[in-house]
Amino acid sequence: MPDSSIPDTASSDERFEALVAEAAAVSVDGWDFSWLDGRATEQRPSWGYARAMADRMGRARCALDIQTGGGEVLASVPKLAPLTAATESWPPNIARATALLHPLGAVVVVDEDRPPLPFGDAAFDLVVSRHPVTTWWEEITRVLAPGGTYFSQQVGPASVFELVEFFLGPQPPEVRGARDGEQARADAVAAGLDVVDLRPERLRTEFFDIGAVVYFLRKVIWMVPGFTVEAYRPQLKALHRRIENEGPFVAHTTRFLIEARKPA
Repeated sequence: MPDSSIPDTASSDERFEALVAEAAAVSVDGWDFSWLDGRATEQRPSWGYARAMADRMGRARCALDIQTGGGEVLASVPKLAPLTAATESWPPNIARATALLHPLGAVVVVDEDRPPLPFGDAAFDLVVSRHPVTTWWEEITRVLAPGGTYFSQQVGPASVFELVEFFLGPQPPEVRGARDGEQARADAVAAGLDVVDLRPERLRTEFFDIGAVVYFLRKVIWMVPGFTVEAYRPQLKALHRRIENEGPFVAHTTRFLIEARKPA
């Protein structure tokens, strides 16, 4: 919820400045969104990625988590594969993931999120990834052992675009349509994988105060590239007034689950 230190008698402008200052100062390292508790809500996909991934991880011998972030999702797995590796590119996340995953027996490998993956051919019988920025299908096929599985929850097309377009204006069709699940299916098949499951969902998201918006855009940096409070102060003030007058700002996230197997 909004900062309780803001007095009830504060003006709208004073509340704006306090909420923005608080959200601009908090750390955005890792991939933990608990700071938003009480400030924003996001409906979760019905398939339960962490639980489903953990089930597959418990049956794997050698597993890879691509773009692990701060390692939080992988660390939630009750039983990792006997050999588990994770890749990450952003230095603050690398340090966080290393501290979190090494005690669990998983190694974190620095990778620039572009081909080639730093592993040999057919190295893993399970590759997973939650919200990868880019999916390099040919590389996934290469590092999967025959019969191996790729299991991933991904951001779908036009996700949270109500918020994106509030700041950037209407986006062209090619931008709104990017990250489509059917295109992911085609790319996976072209890379030599058999897609055994593909499920899209559109989910409700609400932002209850302007601090939540600032924190979200600082953390999910590709939503409004180059976002800073100063660069977008007029839009932030307008959105602050809208939330105060009309209630939570509603947007919709899009997600899809994809599971693909390398032919045996």
